Amino acid sequence: MSEKQGLGDTKLNEDQTKTDLENHVKPEAGDAVQRADGQSQLDGHEAPRPTRLYKRRWMIVLLFSSYSLCNSFQWIQYGIINNIFMKFYNVDAFTIDWMSMIYMLTYIPFIFPVTWLLDKKGLRVIALVATALNCAGTWIKVASVRPNLFPVTFLGQFCCSFAQVFILGMPSRIASVWFGSEEVSTACSIGVFGNQLGIAIGFLVPPILVPNVDDMDELAHHISIMFYITAGVATLLFILVVFVFQERPKLPPTQAQATARTIPPEQYSYTASILRLLRNRPFILLIITYGLNVGCFYALGTLLNRMIIDHYPGEEVNAGRIGLTIVIAGMVGSLICGIWLDKTKTYKQTTLAVYFMSLVGMIVYAATLSLGHLWVVFITAGSLGFFMTGYLPLGFEFAVELTYPESEGTSSGLLNCSAQVFGIIFTICQGKIIDHFGTLAGNIFLCVFLLIGTIMTGLIKADLRRQNANMLAKAAVSVKVCLFVCWGYTKTWWW
Repeated sequence: MSEKQGLGDTKLNEDQTKTDLENHVKPEAGDAVQRADGQSQLDGHEAPRPTRLYKRRWMIVLLFSSYSLCNSFQWIQYGIINNIFMKFYNVDAFTIDWMSMIYMLTYIPFIFPVTWLLDKKGLRVIALVATALNCAGTWIKVASVRPNLFPVTFLGQFCCSFAQVFILGMPSRIASVWFGSEEVSTACSIGVFGNQLGIAIGFLVPPILVPNVDDMDELAHHISIMFYITAGVATLLFILVVFVFQERPKLPPTQAQATARTIPPEQYSYTASILRLLRNRPFILLIITYGLNVGCFYALGTLLNRMIIDHYPGEEVNAGRIGLTIVIAGMVGSLICGIWLDKTKTYKQTTLAVYFMSLVGMIVYAATLSLGHLWVVFITAGSLGFFMTGYLPLGFEFAVELTYPESEGTSSGLLNCSAQVFGIIFTICQGKIIDHFGTLAGNIFLCVFLLIGTIMTGLIKADLRRQNANMLAKAAVSVKVCLFVCWGYTKTWWW
């Protein structure tokens, strides 16, 4: 064999090795497999684990977004037309407020057993239970369209709120289990997108489907139409989840996920995981700041109708449109933030900037609400929504970074639990403040806590553990490439 031939073979071997190894950490979209089996070991270095991205991942996240949409729509469908439901069921405003707050209250005691179930049984079981409960709740509401059946409609809303416990913490888990490291934040944003779109539709559709009429029979007819539509959609989504939703891909999408799969189930302790998270100071700060921000959003959404009607009587439909504007702007903010995070990985900087702008947006909204111009309220509410609801996926993804390799469902569950606690407190307190001192005082109350949250966000240490794990995996691949190259040249020289 000539020297030229030997060097050519070595070069070919080097290029092929680089290609094969890089396929482990830079998977192509679609179903192209990246090494079905582990590489051989060289000089004591463990080969990277096989990874793969599946086209099905987009179907999974879109299906999740759809049933999350159906559930979140029902959170606000009573509150946005609370004066109409007050008249139909002959109850007071605080009782109708509880139709929204029951979503928050139910979450708090049930999130820990549900998170444990997610870790033990996986995504598919959680998705089936969520859609089944949501479907049952919608049909119970269909049977409640009579003025004397408020307890029945409350039972239906309770079932839907219980379903929400199985939904809220899922976006970051689905993103980690199904998506690559360069698209995980975008995938999480899409998951949150469905929840936000449902709230947006919940603001827009009920005032259109249920007009404020005096005839009780006609009003019952309009309410039943809304409930039947919701029940039909929920039933279709339950059937789709039964036949389409998959537990996880056969091969993991990233090296970080591959490493997580190697942990034996018997070595995992849910209680120990919770305790580790509660000793994680940056994560504790994030739990508080996330709760303050999202709790303000929950209070704002629940009481929006009361605030708008107070300054603009008879504008129920426009109150819904303002809520729609808040959430649509937030969905745009969520997607932009998700794409930005995937490109830059600047988790703390982006979170702090968005949090600060949420505070600014809330101040401007509070100052302009009483000016008497609805178009001004639309603009300021949209600006507020862009940042306040755009913050939701940021909190999820920042939490996963701070807590890796702990379960994404556990970290997301703790964040959402904090949000529900603050949401109940803020909704009750702001409602009482509005009753006694007016809407401006109630909104200033929220501004104070957003300021506190902004300051605390600046104190969070950006310990990006998941990114570090992926970087170490890529570095290991680079070392292995170098070792193969050196081995090839050594073999050629010896020959």
